[in-house]
Amino acid sequence: METFAEKVLQFYKTLRISSPLPGNVEAMLPFEDSAAWNLIVQFYTKFFNDTNERYCILGINPGRFGGGVTGIPFTDPDKLVTFCEIPNNLPKKEELSARYIYKVIANLGGPGNFYQHYFISAVSPIGYIKNNKNYNYYDDKQLLTFLEPYIIKWLHEHRAMGCIQSRAFCLGTGKNYACLTNLNSRFHFFKEIIPLEHPRFIMQYRTKHIDDYIKKYVEILKV
Repeated sequence: METFAEKVLQFYKTLRISSPLPGNVEAMLPFEDSAAWNLIVQFYTKFFNDTNERYCILGINPGRFGGGVTGIPFTDPDKLVTFCEIPNNLPKKEELSARYIYKVIANLGGPGNFYQHYFISAVSPIGYIKNNKNYNYYDDKQLLTFLEPYIIKWLHEHRAMGCIQSRAFCLGTGKNYACLTNLNSRFHFFKEIIPLEHPRFIMQYRTKHIDDYIKKYVEILKV
């Protein structure tokens, strides 16, 4: 029987977009880089080397300083070392969202405990750049229309990996939640989608209330 790690790694091996993106948008594909792929294998083998099912947490899409570099959602090179104890030679530029997520993970028993129960991914597991800046899959209607068949396929594959179908968690209470709930109403990936404020939003606009948001996350995600 395949482990959760083996299923995730197989997913990333085949994660591609077969034709050019519209509107001069570029895809970030860190799993095509041998050094990043080695880190991806280490991470999932370390924390997901079992056959247990997990709840799925879905962000928007990887950013260029976190998952867009490491290939691991909401995990920048710094967190890969300091929290996950996986050394790497990548520039240790910190991502705000990763800083927040690992504060939550620390409050839920650390990576070893947290990843036994949760698999963090994204509605679009591929990240995007336009004009050298992060770009979200929903930022342009043409891009969203182009990506929708891929996103539907990817979400079906998340279920097949071993994501628990009773509920999933959406990072983002605005457009990401609206897009995901629209797709879920049509294709029934999960019985329930629970929204949480996006870490980037919290770190940029609600810094005075970070502890309150961490408490909320912990209460909702505590198993």
